[in-house]
Amino acid sequence: MLNRTLPAERADSPGVASLLRTLHKASEAIETLSDLVRSDEVLRTAFDAAVELVANRKGRLIISGVGKSGHIGRKIAATMASTGTPAFFVHPTEASHGDLGMIASDDTLLLLSWSGETAELANVLAYARRFDIPLIALTSREDSALGRNATVLLSLPQVAEACPHGLAPTTSTLLQLLVGDALAIALLEHRGFTPQDFGIFHPGGKLGSQLRPVGEIAHAGEEMPLIAIGMRMSDALLVMSSKGFGVVGIVDRSGALAGVITDGDLRRHMAPDLLQQLVETVMSKRPRVVDEAMLAARALLLMQSEKITVAFVVDSQRRPQGIVHIHDLLRAGVA
Repeated sequence: MLNRTLPAERADSPGVASLLRTLHKASEAIETLSDLVRSDEVLRTAFDAAVELVANRKGRLIISGVGKSGHIGRKIAATMASTGTPAFFVHPTEASHGDLGMIASDDTLLLLSWSGETAELANVLAYARRFDIPLIALTSREDSALGRNATVLLSLPQVAEACPHGLAPTTSTLLQLLVGDALAIALLEHRGFTPQDFGIFHPGGKLGSQLRPVGEIAHAGEEMPLIAIGMRMSDALLVMSSKGFGVVGIVDRSGALAGVITDGDLRRHMAPDLLQQLVETVMSKRPRVVDEAMLAARALLLMQSEKITVAFVVDSQRRPQGIVHIHDLLRAGVA
């Protein structure tokens, strides 16, 4: 029998203990909301109604809230806008001083208030009633002013805040954020929003690079090392050396890529008459290629999994449209 020394129980610092308590409160709140979604048919129906309402309206989704709810609202608006749902945030105080004019009759409102009695939202509520603008309410009080005036009521469970005094919005804002994000993703899926659509709204930074079609990064035209089938290896080596990719592509009479010759192919066919041989006797047939519309991130993953450093970019007829080196993808910020 092995003698194992159990590690001594480690005492948490006050900071770590606080972190663990906050995480526990957050986990409990999420589980409470999950249980409610599973069991409450009213909430399930309301969420579906909110998705259909926003998806079928011609206008934009206008989001508003005050304080921490306002900050969450801004984030939800940003997520909506980047995933295909035109949306923006209107501060209710500014709305009372002219920004109500930003809300059109074909828009939809999403108002956030944990208590549902936020005074600053009163003018927005009155405006919505006056011009018959549908309103989605995200609140924990269905009997509140906000809840009573909602077209669609998303009623959240009343959960304990992580704040030991029960005052600072923490778990409450977490639930608001989760439901807002869930609504954005449901709308994304409802619209069939694709990674290519996503790329339109994210042209900058690493994410933008990952969402670029690989054809935009590839070397094209005269930069491609190509030679026709039936040519001699002496010609192929000249092209291979001059282009600097360590590979030459062999195209058939239709212009489709029939094969490639790499350094490895040269070593495998090394013989005194190598330069006199025809390229088709040396080439590797049906090499791994990438589609010109493939996202750069996916192309990088494919090249890494196949352990290749260079790939020809082809169209639907397998005709070369470019050539990409793995370093091109890395320099473009794809990784």
